[in-house]
Amino acid sequence: MLFPMLVGISFIAFVLVNLIPADPAEVALRINDIQPTEEAIALMREELGLDQPFLSRYLQWLSKSVRFDFGATFTNANRTVAGEIARSLPATLELSAAALVIVIGSSLLLGVSCALYRDTLFDRSVRLFVFLGTAMPNYWAGLLLMWLFALKLDLLPTSGGGGWKNLILPAVTLSLTYVSTYIRLIRNNMIENMNEEYVLYANARGLKQRTVVFGHVLRNSLHSCVTALGMSVPQLIAGAFVVENVFAWPGIGRLCISAIFNRDYPVIQAYILVMGVLFIFCNLAVDILHCFMDPRLRRSA
Repeated sequence: MLFPMLVGISFIAFVLVNLIPADPAEVALRINDIQPTEEAIALMREELGLDQPFLSRYLQWLSKSVRFDFGATFTNANRTVAGEIARSLPATLELSAAALVIVIGSSLLLGVSCALYRDTLFDRSVRLFVFLGTAMPNYWAGLLLMWLFALKLDLLPTSGGGGWKNLILPAVTLSLTYVSTYIRLIRNNMIENMNEEYVLYANARGLKQRTVVFGHVLRNSLHSCVTALGMSVPQLIAGAFVVENVFAWPGIGRLCISAIFNRDYPVIQAYILVMGVLFIFCNLAVDILHCFMDPRLRRSA
């Protein structure tokens, strides 16, 4: 299903932008401060290929997209869309990678601890944090962290890219929702698996508690987490645009917001396509990883 889904996503990305009521030719002229007369609009439509049939335009765009040729931006004809994405994507990947490290480390530590010490004060305190982290929007959490650590304590910078200090606040903000989700998921899965018969059998064999918890219970509790993590990786990248705009982080999400305000349709199309392809390949990677983690899947195949 990989190739049909890729074609479907590319078609949706192309159709969505073409459904916008504004004429791309007129938008391109206005962005470059050119009077949109009928003659100028006609010439621009011919230059952009808008005078051709819809299906023909889609196939040409798809053929170029396979070669990473998304055309030039409306705001600056000397800049290519692929070049803008290549310039912005590393910053987003850096931010998402830092957030993913925080998510995995914090979720495993707190999720396992809550399962081992369930219904204690520690467990209830963490579950309160989980509730607040899930309910609080990213932009609001980012503003609170900025107010506390940048304005009041003067420990970290408020915005912009650069060194590792600039990365801390946006990475923590981006990870809050996912940390809350995975703590709850790991805790509930571990509590459920602790009541299974194989745990009773492992304890009856005299295995150390550490071996039972980390070698059996935790391992069997991570299957659903891996599936969710496969979806969270592209969500971290695609969903970073809010955090990037709050902290003025120079990533692809900020590029997309700028393109939306400027009606830079080629950039928007490329962004939708790249994010959709990323979701599909992350799903594929998770399916492959599941086969390595669970021998039952390999036997059934």
